[in-house]
Amino acid sequence: MRNEAETDTKTEIGAETRAEAEAATRIDHQTGPTTTVDRGRFGDAVTPWEDPDWRGTALGWAERGLARHGLRETGPREVRVRPWSILVRFRTGPADRDAFWFKASAPAAGFEAALGGALADWVPEHVMAPLAVDAERGWCLLPDGGPLLRGVLDRGDADLGDWLTAVGQYARMQRALTPYADRMTELGVPSARTRHLPEIFDGLVGTNPTFAPETRDSLRARRPLLLQWCEELDAIGVPDSLDHCDLHDGQVLAPGAGRFTFFDWGDAAVAHPFASLLVPARDVRERYGPETVTAVRDAYLEPWTDLGVPLPELRRAATLAVRLAALSRAVSWFRLFPGTPAADCHEASAYWVEELFAAPDLL
Repeated sequence: MRNEAETDTKTEIGAETRAEAEAATRIDHQTGPTTTVDRGRFGDAVTPWEDPDWRGTALGWAERGLARHGLRETGPREVRVRPWSILVRFRTGPADRDAFWFKASAPAAGFEAALGGALADWVPEHVMAPLAVDAERGWCLLPDGGPLLRGVLDRGDADLGDWLTAVGQYARMQRALTPYADRMTELGVPSARTRHLPEIFDGLVGTNPTFAPETRDSLRARRPLLLQWCEELDAIGVPDSLDHCDLHDGQVLAPGAGRFTFFDWGDAAVAHPFASLLVPARDVRERYGPETVTAVRDAYLEPWTDLGVPLPELRRAATLAVRLAALSRAVSWFRLFPGTPAADCHEASAYWVEELFAAPDLL
């Protein structure tokens, strides 16, 4: 994990500019070593970072975790405070990758720490192994995982073929995780299983204050279509697995040629695995053009072809799952620290609920 690794994933509201990020960064001399605190464009976020007791406890836990592995700090700390998590980078040597990351997730995403530890046991070749995990408090301590795929692509050191390789690797990871779906639920990972989507839809439509009455009525009138899609998708018979729910090129690490690591599970759910295609397909379409989207789909589906499901049915399942994935995107917006203003999140969530029916098929 690198300094840029915890990207602002909630990009539908609008990514912060470099000037905004610099304006929101300050030096804090009250937390031990010199500490740079970056709040991005989220100056109104309410987080435990402002509590000196919490800060001392959390940083002390991370320091002890480093010490148990014989590691010692060698430079200033860099902190990223966001409405959904707090990240602290501890430098432990002169090289760029001589660093470790403490992450505290918002309570609604607190399962991420326990999930990260479990994934390191279940699929170690695909994820980073944490140095320490406090599942109860939603804390973890992670090593640097290398450069982001986004940066490698931007430099021209990777291309569409690398994205396709990463998507195929991710699908193989999901295949390996299908036996653990219930275990992940027990760890607190939210369910977006197909059978639960109508209930999720009802909650989103009924509680979002940004919907006008006529919009709410229109959405509810189309609920039978949602039920039809869910029934059709379930009948195809692909087992549930882990859905990252935000798998863009800033959530994939590229530590070496042809090697990828997946991280940042704060938006994750147990769901139909093909829902994970929504974000990378959009990413690739934006970077390389709409004609490349089917290549992403087919690279992703290849590891699933041994299920005995005919390829046309797998492709239909991908179309349905990607459309229904809008509901997981909509609900993930509310995994915030308590007290943080949620007006922007209601707007972004409403966007995804409306996309469920309005967007053309992506695949």
